[in-house]
Amino acid sequence: MAEIAVPATRRFMYDTEARRPMFRATRLREDERGIEGLPVRLVIALVVGVASLSVMMSMISGISGLAVTELDVRPTPEVTTPDNGSVSVAVVDPDGGRVADATVVARGGSARLDGVTTAKTDENGTAEFNIDPELGPNQRDGTVVFDIKPPAGSDYADRRENTALLVVEK
Repeated sequence: MAEIAVPATRRFMYDTEARRPMFRATRLREDERGIEGLPVRLVIALVVGVASLSVMMSMISGISGLAVTELDVRPTPEVTTPDNGSVSVAVVDPDGGRVADATVVARGGSARLDGVTTAKTDENGTAEFNIDPELGPNQRDGTVVFDIKPPAGSDYADRRENTALLVVEK
C-alpha cells in the first residue's frame, strides 16, 4: 500500500490491489509531522500587522497638522430692518477668536441686495458693511448671507454655512 500525505486527522492510503482509497483515522497527538512552517508565518504576520498598526496610529495622532479650522461670522446687529444699512461683521474661529485679514462677501439670501458687497477684516477681525437690504412684496423677513475668504497662507476654511443677518419688516 502507498501512503499519501493529507491533513493531520486522516491518513490516506491507496489499496493497489483493490484500486480504491482506504482511510485510517489517526489522532492529532499521534501525528509526528506537526504543522510545519505555520508558527513562523504567524509570527511574521503578527510583526507586520503590529508595525502597520503603529504607523497608522502615528498618522492619526499627527492628523491635527493637516486639519483646517472652520470660520464663521457674527453680524452686529443680528437682526436689522430694510432701512438700517450699517452692519458690522466679526469673523471668528470655533473658539471665538477674531481673524484678521479675511475677506467677507455679503450677498442676498432671501432678502435682496444691490449686488455683492465685499469688505476686509481689520486687525480686530471686524468688517464694516453699508448694505441696503430690501424685502419683496408680502415678504415679512429675509436673510443676508455672508461668505468668508480666509487669509492667504492660513489654516482656515469656510466650507459650512455661516450665520446669516436676519432682515425683518418694521
